[in-house]
Amino acid sequence: MVSAALVVAAVAGAGPVVVRVFRLLRVYRASASMVSARTGDRVGLLRARSAAVRVAVRQRRRHRRDTAAAQYDRP
Repeated sequence: MVSAALVVAAVAGAGPVVVRVFRLLRVYRASASMVSARTGDRVGLLRARSAAVRVAVRQRRRHRRDTAAAQYDRP
């Protein structure tokens, strides 16, 4: 009888702790998801910017090469 009472007391005492842990895990999961999404957005912007820089450098090189050839063609 005493052991059954101890089991009931332990379950009753652990119940609120378990509920609180699950709430904290839910908050943590939401925060981690938000951080992951924001990091993904920033990485995407960084990739887009680096791609734009590559395109600009490629166009500038092409433009320089075209103008240099045009200078030598002049009489």
